[in-house]
Amino acid sequence: MKIREVTKILDAEVLFGEDFLDREVTEFAASDLLSDILTFSKEGYFLLTGLTSPQVIRTAELTGASAILFVRGKYPPQEALGLAKSHHIPILRTEKLMFESCKKIVEGLNKEKENENRFF
Repeated sequence: MKIREVTKILDAEVLFGEDFLDREVTEFAASDLLSDILTFSKEGYFLLTGLTSPQVIRTAELTGASAILFVRGKYPPQEALGLAKSHHIPILRTEKLMFESCKKIVEGLNKEKENENRFF
């Protein structure tokens, strides 16, 4: 699934990274604990979080995140946006709760899988 598709599924606003929305997402992770995020190190994953501090951007970059989505309508400080820009990590935000966002992503992945199976 591409970041662009996740953006549509979640009615997300792109705060930075319009040029990177065609990146492929291989995994998803959702957490509000930096220690949990640090244990999830996979290149190309999509991070959902309610944390907006610059440390989240650093952690995401360190663990291989391809994009970050802030849930619950949170908006990151300018310092966090600046770090995301310097590391080329797209930043999105949605008004949806984390649970609802995860549910919609799973539904989107299932629909994508159904469409793939129709041709086999």
